[in-house]
Amino acid sequence: MRITRALGAALLALGLAAGPAAADASPSPGVSGDGKAPTRAGTSFRTATEIEQGQQATASGSAGDYLYWSFPADTGQRPTVKATVKLPDTHGTQTWQLDVYDGLRRRQACQYGAQSRAAGQGAATVELACVLRTVRGWSEPWANDPLPGTYYVRLTVVDLGSADLGLPVSAEVRVDSKDIGGAAAVDGSLGKPLVPGIAVTSGEQKDGSKAAVLSSFGSDDGWSSGWWSDRWVWTAIGGILAALAGIGGYVLTRGSGRPSRVPPGA
Repeated sequence: MRITRALGAALLALGLAAGPAAADASPSPGVSGDGKAPTRAGTSFRTATEIEQGQQATASGSAGDYLYWSFPADTGQRPTVKATVKLPDTHGTQTWQLDVYDGLRRRQACQYGAQSRAAGQGAATVELACVLRTVRGWSEPWANDPLPGTYYVRLTVVDLGSADLGLPVSAEVRVDSKDIGGAAAVDGSLGKPLVPGIAVTSGEQKDGSKAAVLSSFGSDDGWSSGWWSDRWVWTAIGGILAALAGIGGYVLTRGSGRPSRVPPGA
């Protein structure tokens, strides 16, 4: 009976611990809303076009141009960047490359995916992909770990014939993330997300003039994660199981609790 009551109390405590995890399971702030997807790309880090996760951005350019986009990535997310380049009907062999940089403009390695791919003569499209490492909440200063903040996507051709230089091309870029959660949690967090540089957006001052402001991927927008992760749930589960094991062992080893019968005349 005691074990049954203890198990019921443990399940109740587990439900209370899992409650915040369910509340925290809302869609990531990077998920695309009702905003219209961009139809152009920047030509440098400073002019990178901002896109949201879940949006499919498009842009037109010429072979040899550098095309830049930027997107926010939060702690516990594993971003996947995909790009499709539509080539003209007639062209020679070309090699396109997709690079991703963090807010400090450090090039981030891809876990897997075709980051660079060659298109033979007559190929209509080139498809590229880069799956980044999971974004960490904190890292050593000397490390190159991905951290929460702005990420930059650069798409360009790295090898083509001189006759193909300047040919019109079009590109499609999309960023999605898988929420890894507490499995990637670390004991620490950044004071501010890595949101550097000056974006193309402007803020209006009191005198009515326009002044450049930081990228709109700011922590005030609410996308930057807090202290909670589902690691707390698993920690609570471990504590509850340890308590149940202790209660069960105590009940089994203490016996029935009744005093042994004393023989008459003893």
